[in-house]
Amino acid sequence: MATRIIFATGNEGKMREIREILKGLNLEIVSMKEAGIERDAEETGTTFEENALIKARSIAGLTYDIVMADDSGLEIDALNKEPGIYSARYLGEDTSYDIKNTTLLNRMKAVPEPRRTARFVCALAAILPTGEELVVRGEVEGRIAYEMKGKYGFGYDPIFYLPQYGCTSAELLPEKKNAISHRGKALTQMYKLLSEREI
Repeated sequence: MATRIIFATGNEGKMREIREILKGLNLEIVSMKEAGIERDAEETGTTFEENALIKARSIAGLTYDIVMADDSGLEIDALNKEPGIYSARYLGEDTSYDIKNTTLLNRMKAVPEPRRTARFVCALAAILPTGEELVVRGEVEGRIAYEMKGKYGFGYDPIFYLPQYGCTSAELLPEKKNAISHRGKALTQMYKLLSEREI
């Protein structure tokens, strides 16, 4: 029986979200760093799903715990679905999101409202101690805003406008965002799959 989930990320914002949504599984949820695992998988996949599985498989052989990894990003239709699977590496991994967001806003400056459609995508992979692999996908549709707004969230949240809420993702309180976010949707699906199994 697994006693914990090791999640392949070092992102604290992401870990808070994961722990909140999966807390009902009654398993300890730790990051790779907290588990003492150092492994940097090369994301060579061409889809979010492939990259999530690559990351999860790189750790699964090192532990008897449940291993999870996600690959997520922003797809902007007017920019040919950029930054897409390169969202974290867009303009370089060490480039701040202020610079990334400003660059995208500048590239979208002349794009009219109807063509500013975009979505956040999250593919989430889990590998169970039995070797079974589970993959789910969550998406949230929105538009690219005209300026950065909001103090919550992280990454591209300040430029992702949600018409149904009249604000950006970064203006939503964390619990509200978790309920509607791409990662929240993927984690909720994974929670359901895991709770149906004897883990």
